[in-house]
Amino acid sequence: MYPGAYVETTPDKPAVIHADTGEVRTFAELDSNSRKLARYLRDAGIGVGDDVAFLSDNIPAVFEVYWAGLRSGYYVTGVNHHLTADEVAYILTDCDAKALLVSAAHLDKAAAVAELVPGLTVLIALDAETTGEFRSYAEVLADTSDAPLADEPRGVDMLYSSGTTGRPKGIKSALPDRQVGDPGDTYTALFSQLYGFDENTVYYSAAPTYHAAPLRFGGVVNALGGTIVMATRFDAEQALAAIEKYHVTHSQWVPTMFVRMLKLPAQTRAKYDVSSQQVAIHAAAPCPVEVKARLIDWWGPIVHEYYSSTEANGLTFVDSHDWLIRPGTVGRPALGVLHICGPDGADLPVGETGVVYFERDALPFEYHNDPAKTQAAQHPQHPTWTTTGDIGHLDEDGYLYLTDRVAFTIITGGVNIYPQEIESALAMHPAILDVAVIGVPDDELGEVAKAVVQPAPGIQPSDELAAEILDSLRGTIADYKIPRSVDFADELPRSATGKLVKGILAAQYR
Repeated sequence: MYPGAYVETTPDKPAVIHADTGEVRTFAELDSNSRKLARYLRDAGIGVGDDVAFLSDNIPAVFEVYWAGLRSGYYVTGVNHHLTADEVAYILTDCDAKALLVSAAHLDKAAAVAELVPGLTVLIALDAETTGEFRSYAEVLADTSDAPLADEPRGVDMLYSSGTTGRPKGIKSALPDRQVGDPGDTYTALFSQLYGFDENTVYYSAAPTYHAAPLRFGGVVNALGGTIVMATRFDAEQALAAIEKYHVTHSQWVPTMFVRMLKLPAQTRAKYDVSSQQVAIHAAAPCPVEVKARLIDWWGPIVHEYYSSTEANGLTFVDSHDWLIRPGTVGRPALGVLHICGPDGADLPVGETGVVYFERDALPFEYHNDPAKTQAAQHPQHPTWTTTGDIGHLDEDGYLYLTDRVAFTIITGGVNIYPQEIESALAMHPAILDVAVIGVPDDELGEVAKAVVQPAPGIQPSDELAAEILDSLRGTIADYKIPRSVDFADELPRSATGKLVKGILAAQYR
C-alpha cells in the first residue's frame, strides 16, 4: 500500500501532523506533492536507481520527499543535520546523490556542501524561498503537474549507520521489482502484524526522520492509512502532552526518553492522560531492566521492544508479558534465524555469550562502496549469516539477551567487562542524568573501566559524589566490574536515536 490508496476515501484526513507547529499534511496533499516532486526529479534527469537525499529538521515535507522517492525507483538518503559540511559531503559523495532537499535551518551548511559535491544536479529548499542555487519547494510544486508518472517503480531508503564506532556506512539493498502500490513491502507486512498498525493508528515519534526507525515506521503508518504525529525534538513533558492532545495510539521511543519521562515529578506525569496508547515501541539502544519495569508499571503492559539495525539483517520481538517473565530479553526472532557464535564461528551452546548473527536465505544488505566491511559482517563459513557487532546469548527457549557491542568490550587483565551492564545499573541514580562507561589505558591491566557522568540538573560534581556513585554499585554488580574512576562532563555524545557515540569519548582518553 501507499498514501495514494486513501485519497479517494479519506482525502482530508491528516497523514502527518507537526505537534509543535500544528502544520498538517492531508493524504491528498501528501500524495499530490509526492507525485509533483517525483515528476520534477524525473524531468531533471534523475533516473531509476539514482539517489535523492534530504538534510532536514523534522518537518512534514520529509515524508513527501520519502514517498516521491518510493514511487520513482530512487534510493532515499536521510542525512544527519548535526554533521559538519565535510561529513555531509562525504555521505552524499559516497551514495552518489543527484538531488539534495534541505530545510531552512540548514541552508548555509547545504550551500557549502553543494560546492563540495559536484554531482548534485537538483537543489531544493523545502521550507524557504529560493536562495542562491536552492529553488523553493513551493515553486517546484506550483510549476509541476501532479499527474503520476507512467511507471512508478518502488524505491527504497539507503541510510547510513550512526557512526558510533567509526565513519558512517551506507547500507544498500536491491531495488524491489514492483510498482509503488503493489504488495510485498516487508516492513509494512511485518510491523502491521506485530503492532496492529492500521487506518486508525495515530503514531507519535520525536526521533529525527533521518534515522531508520522514525522514517520507516512513519512510512508504514502512512502506507496503512494512519496518521503520523511528529515533533521537532524530544521533550519529556511535551511528549506526554502530545499523547493526550492527539489521542496517540502507537508511539516510538528510545530508552533515554523513558528515563527522562520517569524522572519528571510525579505530579507532572499525573497531569496527562496517556490511556489512548495501545502500543509503545522501543529499540535503538539497550534499555535498563529497572527503567523498563517502571515504565510498564506506569503505562501498563503495552510496551513492546524489538532488536534490529539499520542493516535490517534480522529482527527480534518481545511484548510486555514475555519480558516480565524474562526481564532483560530483547525477544525471539521475527525475521531471520539467530545464531550465537564463538571466535571460530562455531555455534555456542545455550547460555554462552558470543557474537549475534542472523541467518537469512540471501545476503540482506551490503555496505556501499566497501566490500571489506560487507565481508567483515558476514559469518566466515556462512556468507548469508550477518552481524552488526553485538554480543549476546540465548536461553533455552530461544530468547535473546544482549550483552554489549564487540567494539565496546573492555578487556581488563584478560577479563571481559561489558559497559552496558554498568550503565544500566546507574541509569536511575538520582544524581545522574546520563552515563557512559569506557575503557581507558592502564599500564598493569591493559585497560580499566571509567564512568563518565553527566550530573542531573542542580547536582554539582565532586569527589564525594564520584565515590558515592561507585559505592552504589557494590552488591549490584561484581566488584571487578566497578569502574576505577568517575569523570564528570557537561554532556555526553549521543546520536539522536539515543546511542552513545563512544568513539568520541574513547578518543579523548586514548
